Amino acid sequence: MTELLIIKTGNTMPSLKATRGDFEDWILAGMGLGAGRARVVDVAGGQILPRPGNAGAIVITGSHEMVSDRLDWSERTAAWLVEAVSCGTPILGICYGHQLLAHALGGEVNNNPRGPEMGTTEVTLPGEASADLLLRGLPSAINVHVSHSQSVLRLPPGAIRLAGNHWDRNQAFRFGDCAWGVQFHPEFDAGIMHAYAAEEQSLAEITIFDTPFGAQILRRFASLALGLPSVGFLSRSRSMEGRTPS
Repeated sequence: MTELLIIKTGNTMPSLKATRGDFEDWILAGMGLGAGRARVVDVAGGQILPRPGNAGAIVITGSHEMVSDRLDWSERTAAWLVEAVSCGTPILGICYGHQLLAHALGGEVNNNPRGPEMGTTEVTLPGEASADLLLRGLPSAINVHVSHSQSVLRLPPGAIRLAGNHWDRNQAFRFGDCAWGVQFHPEFDAGIMHAYAAEEQSLAEITIFDTPFGAQILRRFASLALGLPSVGFLSRSRSMEGRTPS
């Protein structure tokens, strides 16, 4: 199997990590892979990335840091990502990783003027998504988990917008043939989302419920980038059967 490189840009909350693991564990679980099936490089902790062309496929995690702070390790990683994109390496950026990828490629990242977005929300997929290798087959509206205060305010030149909603126009994009960013958290489940929402007591009426689409997207990326068995997508109506918002 092609080697998966997970670029770790931060850690989850200590209490959650103690019971559920960390970002990289959730990503691997969503892909249907066991622990040890990826090389994890903790760039926020000072670890050094390999040469860009040596990575078979790349996932960039979320973080509690802010891309707009231009931290040294983050800017070094951004420069590295430009090279990785030029090598044609399949890349998936998640939340902070989505923003960092956009920043690296010439987009604009900063605080969302509407404030933080938290919970399980609906995003819509424009027509471009129907032809996208990662998202094609999904319905035109899907429910996903979100937890962020910064957003990609302007996509990189040449990027294709693949998802958005009333809160954040750029919930997903593709650059070139095989580099994707998703603002939402495909690695979250409802339990993880509840833990994050509990930390944001000022946000009233946060809606959270189970949704299958995040794991399906992770498995599709694993299929495309790592040569794993392909996966189909559920229809929206089937996916929502028996789901009750909480």
